[in-house]
Amino acid sequence: MNDIKKDTEIEKQDELAEAKEQKHIERQKKIKANVDKRIAQATEERGVLVVITGNGKGKSTSGFGTVLRAIGHGQKAGVVQFIKGTKWECGEMNILKQFDVQHYVMGTGFTWETQNTETDTIAAKVAWQKSKEMLKDESLDIVLLDEMTYMVKYGYIELDDIIDALNNRPKMQHVLITGRACHRRLVELADTVSEVQPIKHAFKAGVKAQKGLDW
Repeated sequence: MNDIKKDTEIEKQDELAEAKEQKHIERQKKIKANVDKRIAQATEERGVLVVITGNGKGKSTSGFGTVLRAIGHGQKAGVVQFIKGTKWECGEMNILKQFDVQHYVMGTGFTWETQNTETDTIAAKVAWQKSKEMLKDESLDIVLLDEMTYMVKYGYIELDDIIDALNNRPKMQHVLITGRACHRRLVELADTVSEVQPIKHAFKAGVKAQKGLDW
């Protein structure tokens, strides 16, 4: 009698497991159908404007990672670094310099260190001119404007000029803009926007920035 009861329980468990697996299969079929539908509908091919903003760590890292991905596919890239100075080593650029990457650094360093609006404005305008040259270059598949949001926030570069250059860039050119407090108009103009938010940060706990992890 116990054996019969045991066999019955096993059969019930098998039936439940089979029913659960069938539900999973049906659910995955629906997900796949929705994904396939979206893929089929995405037929337009053009350059994409990506904004990576927010107060969290990893915005520039994400931008540089995307540039590296593009290079891995044999594409040409340009990078302009605002805020960071020439004396501040950049691990990502140490790699990218090994490839044919157009690169310009604003050179004045962090704005909270220079504390000189006139100097920063002049340097920003030069960096922006280099950026505009890249945004006109049809040979560049992707352009990273790293930390450019600060230039708008501080009024160093005219927002209308930025929007005009972005709207008139080569059709297939991708552009990445990184930095905190991205202006609303740039967010609205962008095709893809990611906001990186901090949960915890080692620096706030007294851990200093370290080579290889932070730069």
